[in-house]
Amino acid sequence: MSAERSFTREIDKLRLGAGETFHGEGILAVTKALLQSGVAYVGGYQGAPVSHLIDVLVDSASLMDEMGIHVETCANEAGAAAMLGASINYPLRGAVSWKSIVGTNVAADALSNLASPGVIGGALIVLGEDYGEGASIIQERSLSMAMKSGIWLIDPRPELAHIVDMVEQSFALSEATNAPVMMQLRIRACHMQGQFTAKDNVRAPFNTRDRFPEPAKFGYGRLSHPPSTFLHETLKVEQRLPAALKFIRENRLNEFRDGDMGGIGIVLQGGLHNVVVRRLQALGLADPFGEARVPMLVLNVIHPLVPDEITAFCAGKDAVLVVEEGNPEYIEHQIHTILRKADIQTRVFGKDVLPAAGEYAAPVVQEGLIAFLRATLPPGLDIARLAAAEARQAEIREQAEAALPSALPARPPQFCTGCPERPVFSAIKILERDVGKVHISADIGCHSFATLEPFSLGNSILGYGMSLASAAAVAPFQAKRSISIMGDGGFWHNGLASGVVGTLLNRGDSILLIMQNGYTSATGQQTIPNSAMGRDGTPPGMQIEATLKTLGVPWLRRVRSYSVSEMAETLREALETPVAGLKVIIAEGECQLARQRRLRGENAARLAAGARVALPRFGVDDDICTGDHSCIRLSGCPSLTVKPNPDPLRDDPVASVNNGCVGCGLCGEVAHAAALCPSFYRAERVRNAGRMERTLAGLRRTVIGWMAP
Repeated sequence: MSAERSFTREIDKLRLGAGETFHGEGILAVTKALLQSGVAYVGGYQGAPVSHLIDVLVDSASLMDEMGIHVETCANEAGAAAMLGASINYPLRGAVSWKSIVGTNVAADALSNLASPGVIGGALIVLGEDYGEGASIIQERSLSMAMKSGIWLIDPRPELAHIVDMVEQSFALSEATNAPVMMQLRIRACHMQGQFTAKDNVRAPFNTRDRFPEPAKFGYGRLSHPPSTFLHETLKVEQRLPAALKFIRENRLNEFRDGDMGGIGIVLQGGLHNVVVRRLQALGLADPFGEARVPMLVLNVIHPLVPDEITAFCAGKDAVLVVEEGNPEYIEHQIHTILRKADIQTRVFGKDVLPAAGEYAAPVVQEGLIAFLRATLPPGLDIARLAAAEARQAEIREQAEAALPSALPARPPQFCTGCPERPVFSAIKILERDVGKVHISADIGCHSFATLEPFSLGNSILGYGMSLASAAAVAPFQAKRSISIMGDGGFWHNGLASGVVGTLLNRGDSILLIMQNGYTSATGQQTIPNSAMGRDGTPPGMQIEATLKTLGVPWLRRVRSYSVSEMAETLREALETPVAGLKVIIAEGECQLARQRRLRGENAARLAAGARVALPRFGVDDDICTGDHSCIRLSGCPSLTVKPNPDPLRDDPVASVNNGCVGCGLCGEVAHAAALCPSFYRAERVRNAGRMERTLAGLRRTVIGWMAP
């Protein structure tokens, strides 16, 4: 697997034994916790921030083989969730991982059918809770899925030893209640550094080396199928839920923190513990070690809530603040219900003093805490300290506003320098100058950056690999054929079945443009079925073009993505051809980030061997550049910029290529395709040049020196 980050150097830490100290990253600690818990199989779909869980396991293939652990890199999240079916009938502990909430939505069908019959082997779903302004996904919460399907949800306090313990407790909770368990980890928790005391790895009693002699005995009650499902619904409420409440209570999974301000309290999600404590410290209500004056109930399990714990914490308090990230406020609603049923009249603050939606970053939490404290005025509160903190916050805001005379320009994400997908959208922009606007159905992936300036191409994004399916009801109403954009990762994830097969079945007449770069690039260059090399170093052997031909796609073209002119003409042909049915264009070009990583290693080896290495670079001739800058508007390449015109008789700045250039040639291709000025030139920096090449270069420098003294 070619991943954005390699854990080759760190995987030895997974072999640490009892009593040894583990130092490292959060997601590596989670992997170690899985091994200590006796996991038998692990699967998942790559996707930040928890894709590294799969990457670590792939990098540590030898250890997995020794322990008999099966590791599966799944085609999508639904496939990963379906793997957990092994724990329905067998005493096998299994874990799967993906990016939430979009991944959970994809896996929802399998998860529902897993939660219905329940499990006998522990089943754990590790989710990357990618929420807030740092997220690249829709703003939803995992909690809604857990509540509706009867899956217990862990939100651990962000501290490595605690996270490791909660992984082990999650498997125990799953087996004690015969229900799957989710654990959500925020980005910061995945990548935080810390330490914990390791335990020995535990080899599962049954594994890929020590297998079951016979399959499990058939039991219709273990099937997610009527009439069993009617009984399952009752079991969830009458047996599994009480068992979960008992386990959470007896094992003290939630944490009570005492404080001298007993008249108030804070109920918070475990994952928000650190930011809340730090903000209390800023208000003089906690010390640097996390000991707060305000009592806290840290909910490391946010579903189910334990009514006894809620009532015990809130009884005798005038008010509590519920710090719950996201919307709707499920936890706050449940606490209201629990307290009123127990006839406890403690006031509950929550979304009235904290934002109704959005990430609870430090400034947001501090403002909510101040509002809560001002409304309750607990004995012992230093009003002057509170006012000073409030004034300081306002001062910081005013200073920031004063430092910026005007609003900062937007800095949306962009394609990488040299990205092979950028020229495809340049071709579309050039084509639209002649044929007019075309409906573009966009998709999830790097290519979705084309919805932003300078391209602004894309009318909808409906899910990973869903662009062609989402155009099904649009295409029949368009005067021109619609164009759907899809990456090769999206094609294998969902696009093949939902888009291509559906369009062929319904005889749709639209255009599908597939970006074939050989990786799931947006999540870190993990391998996919059409990658040149798979995770084991051998080619997977599947090709998109061959697959489409087998399905009977009537019109199919493959174009080098950097060939802007050819791509524009191929798109024009697809728009105008009398051939009915689905028309597919495969834009072929290796992910530039993966290519640069590959070339660095190859070139280093060639240099070490004394072989010739040539690195292409592009530039702009100042004397020829007209200052029109169409090259920049049509490509948006980050290595293209402007500089003052060296000609004193000309005012317009000229285009310039900065040192970020990777030599992809897009600038020249765009200039040629759009009939722009021929100001671009290509040069090569050659290392370990041969004798003849050095002699010729010296001769050229001499002649140029004579002609341009």
